[in-house]
Amino acid sequence: MTSETVAYTGRIKYGAENARAYQRRKPSKHQAEMRLVDRAFVLIPRGHSVLDAPCGGGRVSLHLARKGYRMSAADLSDSMIEIARENFLKEKVEVPVEKQDVERLTYADRSFDTVVSFRLFHHFPTPDIRERVVRELCRVAREYVVLSYFSPLSVTTIKRRLQKALQGKPVKKFATSLAEVEGYFNHAGFRLVKDFAQTPLVHTLHLAVFQRADANNP
Repeated sequence: MTSETVAYTGRIKYGAENARAYQRRKPSKHQAEMRLVDRAFVLIPRGHSVLDAPCGGGRVSLHLARKGYRMSAADLSDSMIEIARENFLKEKVEVPVEKQDVERLTYADRSFDTVVSFRLFHHFPTPDIRERVVRELCRVAREYVVLSYFSPLSVTTIKRRLQKALQGKPVKKFATSLAEVEGYFNHAGFRLVKDFAQTPLVHTLHLAVFQRADANNP
């Protein structure tokens, strides 16, 4: 299977059944991830317009909307969009949801104060895809991009490597170093503000905040 095939498979992964299954997360895991989001968003001014892409079922959008951010949501999966809209209606939170491809966003440059992309980057198998997505996220962000990624320096990542080596399990989640991620953002004119680890050296999930280098000169 080629890298491009893997990338395409990831793009179409969330049909109706998989999208519904993805919503069934352990409350403790969800709460831990939202605490990580809160740590990063201490750096983001309340009241910012924020694009959540991809939004999945809308849990990050709901969480941040309740804290005073003006949220917009986008996803490529029709099933995820349907679930997000259901959740927003159920919680009586007004968040517009659009179908968007993070590799080719249709928004104008600097459309949102901040863009958040949570639990997506680790699906990308090649540097070309990673850089293309970072470039698009940065293009539509006026000041900040908040991006999660999987660090290679963790017990979880080492276990996955061993499973691949010993059991031949295919790689579906791709770890990337902070230096690699930072390089993509530097090319797009953004600088690293701070990197947050869910649990350093244990969990693989990190959330990094990047700011436009010319943020003071819009």
